[in-house]
Amino acid sequence: MEKREIVAEGVGRVLVMDDEESVREVAGEMLRHLGYEVEYAGNGSEAIQKYSKLRENGQTFDVVIIDLTIPGGMGGKEAMERLLNIDPRVKAIVSSGYSNDPVMAEYNRYGFKGVVCKPYRIEELGKTVKEVMRNGK
Repeated sequence: MEKREIVAEGVGRVLVMDDEESVREVAGEMLRHLGYEVEYAGNGSEAIQKYSKLRENGQTFDVVIIDLTIPGGMGGKEAMERLLNIDPRVKAIVSSGYSNDPVMAEYNRYGFKGVVCKPYRIEELGKTVKEVMRNGK
């Protein structure tokens, strides 16, 4: 009998920022399957705008998943700096297909509370989102 990982389900609002629509959609489908509400942003500027607008309405995203590299747009490192200025308690997860990037290795130094590598696996994504939402780390 094969060993199956337990998928961590949860409840909350997640913002997924990635420049590739297919990646956003796959992440969104996984997160919705796990029980989360999902919104999308194609770059850092759009993520900041959506985060700010929700805060103005007295609400917030429980977790933001931020792609580190956005060709020709605001990437994850700069977006995180700006989000921390808006909300020092922002709970963000850095995401990349390049696991050797220094930000991925030392994500805490940049204000991120978690890290998830692409391609996403639902078990890892669910576990990381739940841990960050619960513990902020």
